[in-house]
Amino acid sequence: MLSNSSNNTSLNSGSEQNMLVTYFPFTLVIFGSLFNLVTFGILCRPAFRNTHKRPTIHYMRTIAIFDILMLYGWNSDHFLSGAYGFTLSEYSVPFCKIFSFLNYFTSQVSAWLRVFICLDRYLSLRYLHKTWFSQSKSVLIIVACIISVFTIINIHILLFICHYNIDGSIDRQARLYEIYPIWDYMHLTLYNCVPFIFMFIFIGGVIYHVTRIRRNSTIQNSRIQHRSISITSVITTVLFLIMTMPTTLCLAFFFRTISYFILLIFDSILYP
Repeated sequence: MLSNSSNNTSLNSGSEQNMLVTYFPFTLVIFGSLFNLVTFGILCRPAFRNTHKRPTIHYMRTIAIFDILMLYGWNSDHFLSGAYGFTLSEYSVPFCKIFSFLNYFTSQVSAWLRVFICLDRYLSLRYLHKTWFSQSKSVLIIVACIISVFTIINIHILLFICHYNIDGSIDRQARLYEIYPIWDYMHLTLYNCVPFIFMFIFIGGVIYHVTRIRRNSTIQNSRIQHRSISITSVITTVLFLIMTMPTTLCLAFFFRTISYFILLIFDSILYP
């Protein structure tokens, strides 16, 4: 996120700080990709292939894919900048457009997929019967709509931003309008603030109904079976909010007043 909204400032060569902000993102890319691939592989095993019974699996598989894509944007730039003195976003205009688009697009899609997981868990515990949102075909439609909506919202990045200056350098701004820091504020809204509100509401509903199920021994078994995956959803969602909200707030509003090293650390902890 940092590489798109502020100018790169070099750290002292060979310093411990430089080593940390250079190789920590690289480590995240390697291990993050590995663990997400393992997660995706597990979710494709026969035990999880009955998506009609557990349609939430569609969300989880898509999140695993998008979380891999998220790793290769700003993390790659931080590593390449520290290790080799250049970034892919500054290598060429096509790279600049594609990586800038993916940085915003993938994280927003990932956040809203989690919102609908929370909604699915809430509805599964709230109602005795399956709602439209809890059907396998409906979940696929929702996933497709989320991807389509955020493609449309961010398509202007591919169309308008990044161009060559007279001296041959690449300017990440658009020619027709100023995209940064305005789009960082928009990203804060789409990636954190609005999803946070919905997640908070749905998580509250999930916690209420899970507690109610524990107290009421007459609840049907079909609803009790949702308890474990609901608790898992709550834990992962809370961790997502803890890791992303403070970081995005810092990078959106305080990147001019906080040291570059601290900004890089905040930027990197978005992804563990």
